[in-house]
Amino acid sequence: MTTKLVECIPNFSEARRPDVVDKIVAAIQSVTGVSLLDRSSDLDHNRTVLTFAGQPEAVEEAAFRAVKTASELIDLNQHTGEHPRIGAADVVPFVPISGVTMDDCVAMAQRLGQRVGAALDIPVYLYEYAATRPERANLENIRRGQYEGLKAAIATDPDRKPDYGPTKLGPAGATVIGARDPLVAFNVYLTTGDVEIAKKIARGIRQSSGGYRYVKANGFLVEGLAQVSMNLTNFHKTPIARVVETIRREAERYGVGIHHSELVGLIPQEALTDAAVWYLQLDGFEKDRVLETRLFAAQAGGRGNFVDELAAATPAPGGGSAAAYAGAMGAALAAMVAGLSIGRKKYAEVEPQMKAILDEANRLREALVRAVDEDAAAFAGVLVAFKLPKDTPEHEAARMEAIEEATLKAAEVPLENARRALKVMELCVQAAALGNLNAISDAAAGAALARAALVSAGYNVRINLLDLQKKNGGDSMLLELQALDERAAGLEAEIRKTLSERGGLSL
Repeated sequence: MTTKLVECIPNFSEARRPDVVDKIVAAIQSVTGVSLLDRSSDLDHNRTVLTFAGQPEAVEEAAFRAVKTASELIDLNQHTGEHPRIGAADVVPFVPISGVTMDDCVAMAQRLGQRVGAALDIPVYLYEYAATRPERANLENIRRGQYEGLKAAIATDPDRKPDYGPTKLGPAGATVIGARDPLVAFNVYLTTGDVEIAKKIARGIRQSSGGYRYVKANGFLVEGLAQVSMNLTNFHKTPIARVVETIRREAERYGVGIHHSELVGLIPQEALTDAAVWYLQLDGFEKDRVLETRLFAAQAGGRGNFVDELAAATPAPGGGSAAAYAGAMGAALAAMVAGLSIGRKKYAEVEPQMKAILDEANRLREALVRAVDEDAAAFAGVLVAFKLPKDTPEHEAARMEAIEEATLKAAEVPLENARRALKVMELCVQAAALGNLNAISDAAAGAALARAALVSAGYNVRINLLDLQKKNGGDSMLLELQALDERAAGLEAEIRKTLSERGGLSL
């Protein structure tokens, strides 16, 4: 089974007192099972970013201890720095890494927020995927006015009321807690001390001013150089190389250049690989061509031993996990066909569609691979519920309630995988109709695997719903499953027609 791993990247409003940062780090490391991965402090920003990871319960506890320590040692009334902030522990995001969903991280953010508000008397705002209001999904909206502005508004403005904690601001300020995708914190220094140039460039590239989507940017003066400071919230859709080259061109308009760049915290390997592929113009590059990637995959076995796990005489993984894996293979083939179409003159007109298919197929593939373990875990939850004590009427009632909840969960997981499998089929149908003709049979194979995944997942939904006593949403789930099956049958007929008309196959 995949180990559950969550990453936490809290930002603290302190960098000029290393002893304070040391104590926050010590609070994190006092929790067993948590690994500190990175420590990055910026004196001009007067801000420290820590990165740690571990199992969800341990990470959540470490985050609380870090917030508590920061609230005791940092006084925002005495704090100055270039970076916007509203709290001693300014922002605490959770990021799913392995065996954990975004929903799990949202639940962590909610629990931590409630605990910080109640135990530390600190106002807490939830953001990104955990946001309780659409406008709070964006961190900048919550930070509006910074600590000083929030201090004046929190008690009187209903829009500034926190999700948890008091409607007053103490010296520790407020804390923003949430769940988000991995981001890249990246700074570009210019060959000038004119901060206005950095601010103009930042306005040109950030999403809020009409620039690149998934880019947040501002200009600062750091160590005598103008700095364009950025958060790239989706490096897949807005690659780092594209942003850096735009900054380079904009800087040339003002007669300056790039002095150097700087990474804050950690960066996913894929983001660096994407940048290298862009600059080296390695069209059609396959990421498993990286030596270390293939070596680690061979050593870890990846999911290569999944068939052996499936064949073992154990209750899980079973048919639900196999369905998810089949869906993931279907998504992988959709991505393959799209990749073989991108960058080829013959398919230039459909390149935007192929890029969209590639992005969505990769997202579905990753979700379905995670679902292999999620399905097994859901079934394990049913087994645990059946083993609960039943020696008294109260115990028996609690046991039956737990069985109901676990069984419903065991039906919901494969239903979600059936939804994903249908989306994979839709991508494969598009890929077969528009993509590289030489790979049309691969698109069809992907659709067939996704169809098998949907059917197999459906069996698991139905068998679990049979065991539900209260029929908690069971009827609506069956109706949805029927609609998914009908849509899949139509897609199957559509791809057969495409194979015949476009591919010349007699079916």
